[in-house]
Amino acid sequence: MNRPRAAFAMSKEAAEAVLRPEALAAFAQVCDPVPGVLHEFTGESLAEVEVLVTGWGCPELTEQVLATAPRLRAVVHTAGSVRGHVTQAVWDKGIEVSSAAAANALPVAEYTVAMILLSGKRVLERAREYRAGIEQPGRWLDTPHSVGNYRRTVGILSASLIGRRVLELLRPYDFRLLLHDPYVTDAEAVKLGAEPVGLAELFTRADVVSVHTPLLPATVGLVSRELINLMAQDATLINTARGAVVDQDALAEAALAGRVRAVLDVTDPEPLPGTHPLWRSENVLISPHLAGSQGNEWGRLAEHAVAEIARWSSGAGFAHPVRRERLDRLA
Repeated sequence: MNRPRAAFAMSKEAAEAVLRPEALAAFAQVCDPVPGVLHEFTGESLAEVEVLVTGWGCPELTEQVLATAPRLRAVVHTAGSVRGHVTQAVWDKGIEVSSAAAANALPVAEYTVAMILLSGKRVLERAREYRAGIEQPGRWLDTPHSVGNYRRTVGILSASLIGRRVLELLRPYDFRLLLHDPYVTDAEAVKLGAEPVGLAELFTRADVVSVHTPLLPATVGLVSRELINLMAQDATLINTARGAVVDQDALAEAALAGRVRAVLDVTDPEPLPGTHPLWRSENVLISPHLAGSQGNEWGRLAEHAVAEIARWSSGAGFAHPVRRERLDRLA
């Protein structure tokens, strides 16, 4: 197998998180890495590089930068979105691009499934009431029929990488699964294990709506006041995508009125101002954008990049390429 000359380009913090000693040893098995990590592109830093391993905080690969990298043939990203550093000039020069978005999708999907199950049992609210002495042990026969995960209806907004992984992980459970995605055919939705529905129907029928749409100009405010008002009493909205996809003011009003619940791992902005009404709602859980890869999960991202370099070097091509024509639909 050819061992291409490679360089790492990312922020200092990203390098410390992802490029652990065991990861560097694995990269050394499939490529010939330039020592150190590039935090900016200067002079001849890319002159001999064939594969650029990128991460969070990688400088933008402009046409001017690429002019200093005559041998560069591939960019392998150790995170999800490549929008921050891969420009049209990369594809113009025929450079192939790979992303670890599929690897990063798993912990987000796991977090989502956990929150779907917890919301069904009303765990957070009931634990709070138990602590306050409102709910007593041994009173399970008094539990309302709205509590539980048997045949609940879960609506998935967007069959993105994460949305598809959530559908896959939910298959063993007794859920009714709905999917709305304008780019997915009815036959493909059924193959994913979900019933294809319109956007309004998704919010009307689902006990839990989980948002997985990327943040694009067309999706800003997609989860509107109108859709939130269609949600059933005590329905739950889960957002692990981007905060700006949801009308947060409308959601706060519905939550403070006791109509809906919400689990928000993302907000707009991050963090929310302390005065925002979402903080005041006992029906809302706000977590600090932790669903994606963190801690030991960063090792999966490095393993993914190593495997992609090995495939590419052998002539098999990337298993997870990023295509120019799909960039406008990716996060």
